[in-house]
This record gives sequence, C-alpha cells and structure tokens, in this order.
Amino acid sequence: MDADNRDLQRPVGLSAAEVAAAREVHGWNELPRVKPPSPVIIILRQFRGALVLILAAAAVIALALGEEIDALAIALVLILNAILGFVQEWRAETALDALRSMLSPQAVAVRDGKEVMIPARELVPGDLVIVSTGETVPADLRLVVGIDVAADESVLTGESVPVDKIPDGPDENGALFAGTPVVSGRAEGVVTAIATTTRFGKVAEMTGAIGEKKTNLQKRLGQLAGQLGIAALIIAGGVIAIGLLVGRDLFEMFMTGLSLAVAMVPEGLPAVVTITLALGASAMARKKALARRLQAVETLGAASVICSDKTGTLTENQMTVTRIWTLEGDYAVTGTGYDPAGHIEREGRHICAADDPVLGQLLDTALTCTHAKLDRDGPRWTMIGAPTEGALVTLAYKGWTEAPPPESRVGEKPFTSERKRMSVLARSDEGLRLHVKGAPEVLLERCDAVATQTGSQPLTEEGRAAIEKAYADMAAGGQRVLALAARDAKTDDLDERRLTFLGLVGMIDPPRAEISAAIRGAKGAGIRVIMITGDSKLTAQAIAAKIGLGTPYAIEGTDLDALSDDELQERLLDDVLFARTRPEHKLRIVSALQANDQIVAMTGDGVNDAPALKRADIGIAMGIRGTDVSKNAADLVLLDDNFATIVNAIAEGRRQFDNLRKFVRYLLSSNAGEVIAIVTNLLLGGPLIFLATQILWMNLITDSVTAVALGLEKSERDQMQRPPRKPEEPILGRKGAFLIASFGLYTGAASLWIFYTFLPLGTDIARTAAFTGMVIFEKVSVFAFRSLTQPNWSIGWLSNPILIAAFSISLGLQMLAVYWAPLQTLLRTVPLGWNEWAPILLLALPLIVGPELFKTLQQQTRERRTTP
Repeated sequence: MDADNRDLQRPVGLSAAEVAAAREVHGWNELPRVKPPSPVIIILRQFRGALVLILAAAAVIALALGEEIDALAIALVLILNAILGFVQEWRAETALDALRSMLSPQAVAVRDGKEVMIPARELVPGDLVIVSTGETVPADLRLVVGIDVAADESVLTGESVPVDKIPDGPDENGALFAGTPVVSGRAEGVVTAIATTTRFGKVAEMTGAIGEKKTNLQKRLGQLAGQLGIAALIIAGGVIAIGLLVGRDLFEMFMTGLSLAVAMVPEGLPAVVTITLALGASAMARKKALARRLQAVETLGAASVICSDKTGTLTENQMTVTRIWTLEGDYAVTGTGYDPAGHIEREGRHICAADDPVLGQLLDTALTCTHAKLDRDGPRWTMIGAPTEGALVTLAYKGWTEAPPPESRVGEKPFTSERKRMSVLARSDEGLRLHVKGAPEVLLERCDAVATQTGSQPLTEEGRAAIEKAYADMAAGGQRVLALAARDAKTDDLDERRLTFLGLVGMIDPPRAEISAAIRGAKGAGIRVIMITGDSKLTAQAIAAKIGLGTPYAIEGTDLDALSDDELQERLLDDVLFARTRPEHKLRIVSALQANDQIVAMTGDGVNDAPALKRADIGIAMGIRGTDVSKNAADLVLLDDNFATIVNAIAEGRRQFDNLRKFVRYLLSSNAGEVIAIVTNLLLGGPLIFLATQILWMNLITDSVTAVALGLEKSERDQMQRPPRKPEEPILGRKGAFLIASFGLYTGAASLWIFYTFLPLGTDIARTAAFTGMVIFEKVSVFAFRSLTQPNWSIGWLSNPILIAAFSISLGLQMLAVYWAPLQTLLRTVPLGWNEWAPILLLALPLIVGPELFKTLQQQTRERRTTP
C-alpha cells in the first residue's frame, strides 16, 4: 500500500492485514545480502593473469611431449600461487558482511493501536514508527510528531552539524533517513521508503553498480607478461625453425624450444609477487592498515592524490568549544572531544567559574540549557545528545561548573530551525532564572543588557557593534557560533525578551592531532591531499588552514554541478577543496582525477563515501568510525582511524614496488643468461647446455628463494622524498632492460665458456658444470640488485639477514643437486671436482666487484653534486 494514500496522522498504525498487503508489494526492509564469492570463484581468480596462463600452457605442452616431471614442477608452482592468493582473498571477503548490518535490528512500531517492538526488517511503507535519542532510524520516515528532534546525517552527507527536524516540515527537514542516529528528541513518523528505496539503500546500490577495478600493478604485470609471452613464442619458434633447417632432430628441437620458452618466462614470478605482497600486507597490518586485496599494498605506494573526507577522517567528528568571547574578555579553551580534561584560560592563566562572575553565568547557562549529558566509564567519556550541546556541557565541566539537579528545570521552549533558540526556566539558590542559547543574530535582538564583572549593564550600540564584529570574525574562522543569555524570572515566565547577553561560544569539529604531520609527510612524498566534505566552505577552509593544506580555492557542490568534465579536470590542476558535496560529486571528482592520469586514494568513513571508495584506485576506509558499507567498498581499512597510518602505508607500498622491481629485474637477468646460453649453444651446434628440468630448478627453486628474500629489503633512504611514479611507468624501463642485458650477456657467456671448456671431458660433466656455474652466477648477482643506486657497503652487507639465509640455502640446494643421488637422477648431474669449481668461482667474482665499484662511483658523484 502506498504510504502517500494513507491518513499519515492516524495514531493506530497499520493493521495486520495492511502489513501483509504492503509486504506483498514492497518486500522486506533489508538490503540484498551481498554474498561473498564462492571458494571456486576465488580460486579461479588466481589463474587469470597472463603469466599464469603462459605457465599453464607450458605445463600442457610439457605433458604432451611426455615430460611429466617438467609439467608437474610447473603445476606445483601454479598451485602454490593459487593457495597463497586464495587464503588472503577468502579471509578478506568473508570478514565483512557489510550492507545488511547497517539497518537497526529492532524498531518500535504502532500496530493496531499498540506500540510493539519488531525486527526492523518487518517494517513496511505506511508503518507508524517511534524513535528517540540514541536510536538509529530504521527506514525513511516522514515526521508527524516530534519534540526537539535532530539527527546526525554525516554518514549520508558528510556534514558534521546535526539537522533539526520539524513535524510535517518542508523537504528534508520533515524527514528522517534510514541509518542515521537521532541525537536529540523523540519522534513519530510514517515509513515512506524501505530497503533499497531508502536514501541509504540508493547509495549502497550506487556502490554495487561500480565494477571491479584493475590495479596499476596488475596492468604493469599484465603488460610485462604479454611482452615476455610474445618474445618467448617468437624466439622459441625461430630457434625450432633454425634447428630444423640445419638438420636437427624434430623432437630434440621441440624440447629445445620448450626449454627456451621456459627459460624466457620467469616461472617463479607469480609466486614471488604473491608471497612478497602477502608479506607486505602483514607488515601493513602490524602498522594498523588492513589490506583487503594484495595488490592494494603496492597500489597505495603509487598514489599521487589522496582525496580525503573531512568529518571523522581529518577531524575527530566531535564538536569542541575552542573560544569564549564576552564584552570584557576573550577566553581560550583547550582539549578536544567530550573528555573534559582541558581547561579555560584567559591571558595565559587558567580560570574557572568561581574566579570570574561573567564566565560563571555563561557556563551555568551552557550546562542548564541543554539535553545532552556526559557519562564516564573508567577513563572513557561518552556523550549522549546533540554534538553542539555535548560541547557546551564539556565546556562547563572544564570550568568546574556544578551540574544542576534534574528537578531544577521547571519550564522549556525547545529549539526549532525557525526559532533558532532554546530556553530553559530553572530554579537556583537565588530563585528562578531563564537560560537561553541560540543564533547570535537572533538572541542579540532580544538583549537589552550585558553581563560585566560588576553586574549587569545596559547594552549600548557600541556594545552591539562589538558583539556583531566578534561573531563575524569567529564565523569567518570556520567556527559554529552560539550566543548565551539569561535573566532573572518568575514562575511560568518564558518570555525571551529583556535578556542579559553573556557571551559568544565558538566551536569546531577539531582536526586530529596527528593530521598536520601526516599531511607534511604526504607533501614531502609529492602527494596532493584534496579535502572533500559535506560541510560549509568556511568550515572546510578553516580546517584546511589548521592542518597545513594552506588556502585552497573552495568549490561547492552547486558550483561543481555547473562545471563540465573538462572544466573540472582543469580546476583539479590547481589547489582546490570541495564543500557541500554529495556522493555523486565524490565519484565525479575521483573520475576526473583519474582522467588526469592520477592514481587516486580516497579516504572516508560514511555510507556517502562508499561509491567513491570503490571507484578510486585505492579506497581507504576508517576501521573504528567507518560504516560497514565503506569498509566493504574499500581496498584498505585503517584499524586505528589514524590519517598518519596512510602515510606509513604509502611508504610500505613504495618499498613493495621498489623491491618488486628489484626482484623482477633480478629474475629476468637470470633468465636472460639462460636464454643467451641456450640460443648461442644451438647456433654453435653443440649438445643441449641445460635440460628442461635444470632450467625449472634454476627458475623455481634457487631463484625464487632469493627473489622472495630480495622482496624483504628495507626502505631506501630517499624513498619518501621522491615524487610518485607515473601510472604508465613500466616495471622494467630502459635502465632495467640494459641491466638485464648486461648481466645476461655476462652469465650466458661465462656458462658457455665453462660448458665448452669441459665438454672434452664428457657432456654430463660439462652440462653439470655449466648448470652449476649459472646457479652460482645468479646467486651472486642478487647482491647487485639489493639497491639500484647504493652499494652494499653503504646499506650494510648483513642488513637483510633473510637474504643471507636464502643465499646460503640456495647454495646448499645446489650442492645437493650435484652430490645427492636422488637429485642427481632427477636433474641428470654428476659430481664436480675442484678443477670444475675453481673457474666457476673466479668467474662469479666480477658479478660482485663490478656492481659495487660502479654504484660507489655513482654515489660519490651524487654527493659531489649535492655538496655546496
């Protein structure tokens, strides 16, 4: 049944028959359950990368050619990679059942004239629902009865100031929205929308409509895999063709081509990438940042822009009084939030209510004219009520004002958006007194006197002008300003005239303590921070100035609507912030930045942030204050809600990419040496220098162990002084290709020299010596890749003990391959003597000495350039 066709004032609510009829039409008041993907789907995800597909094809070919051992070895690598990825993703996917949990589980409804407690999912349009302070609205409601009602809609709008609600009021002032808490008052309302038709549900649907994104790392690795795959096919095909033309055996050439393809593709790369990212995710978790996708670890390191929600992210989402102004003095207030641990000071001196008559009267009114209260549970303080009133109560406690007993209140005129003021008639030791708070421009009209240290004095025109100027200055600074006034009264005297002006109170949702340092760190790393908030322009600019964002140009939501996409992209090249935004605005801003080739990180904690979190390259949700919807949409969840954790996570992400680049170059330089040795040997007409199983041993067992250890290198000293890398920057690049070619030529040539030197002694001993030589060369080379700019003596030879252990294990495994009978059979090796070991060790020495000398000279050149 359509709620609009009912008598909305009817107090009896719906009947059982009407509820059943409405449910047939509208269904249940719950968002569709977001089922986590099945284990099968998550497993299949692990096999969609190009490198993985190439390896799978190689395994099939090997099996078809009867090389079961080669096929089994490749299959084991694929399975290991899949298991690692599956464990991480399954744990993250099943951890958050987001969209169902946001609706209030219980609701009070009027059915057949009686108040009943029912599960919120059973509500239907037309139901009469009752909500009060502290409760979460279970569905969209049209208010029909309400007293002093205000709701915190920051999860939907991003605006930290509660919204006053009026029964049958115009537009949004007469409505309560699902998922928002009631901060004051009691209300009765008729359900107008449930489930996905609520404003909450529409935002959730908007989030679900955004498809899965592909990370920058996935794009770069896919690009690299495609290049390697094409190169492997072309070279292997060419070698097979050449071999057949010179009269080689067809089966032998197929095996050679397979060996070459295997040598071209770093089989261990997918597993090494997965293991390294998993270790990076663990390191981030220890730093209070939970990665829901492994690729999020690296992507954050590439971020060039952080789009940050203000309320609850840059600020504490707790209104705090920071300034008191009276006609005779200015007071500063310390402390933040609802913990009354701070103090009030004037001219550098702590002051309390008993020391200052004007301050005492102001704090008495602040504590009396309110419905908020503070509760203490051990060291933790909690506030119940409207944030602005909670801030006034906290202020009074900081001034050591004694709370009046509840029975002292004898009358009240509630606050409404039309009146813009609230009055309470209360009894004190001196008699009845009327306490009033409200908008300064409203209260000032009703004041004819002003409080001074010597008593009440007439309010002159000069006094009014001074009050108006102070109000304008405080508002321009982004503060929300309330005026307080009072007068002596008689029984039932609630006449809000002839008041005595007490003072102005300025409050703000204060920045988090760590924000300024975190933003300096982000700027030092070349990362822009753009504030996007639902609050006013003045408030946003004031917060921006306090936290170190300077004075960016403010664009409000209405101005944003008037901009074309091209104009928005152009504006985003300048220093800007966004105020009065809606969820679709945040989506558009993120998309425009991405169109400007930026890698965008978006932080947020509300339902309104979820679509932009999902669209951004890296979505970052607040773990404590964040809604489940925002966490579900995010790639990274901050477990401590600390913006500074983002900067630490960026540093970890940069370290991960640096190390990934190091071990990719290391693995490819090793493979390049194998390819050069195989191709050159084929052209020379010799027997196979490496067997397929030996290539797999080098690439999967020994190389992968040291590559994983290389992924654990510590951060380089200049890591957070570099600008973010460009999105299109490849993993290799020209320098990487030159490095790979240089090491490949040397190790390939050295292995060939060893092979042909010992070939007169027999193919088995020559092949074993060349195979062992290549393993030793590859192990020794790893030290050259620990840093691409600094020598080992500078970063410390033993600063990565895991690498030393991996190096030792790899050498031990190779010794087993040469001297242990089971591995001799598998790898077709024979024992080596000192005559074979001596040239291997001598040829390995330049791979340590050469890079060290080169990087030492580079470092000295850099130091000379930077020394004045």
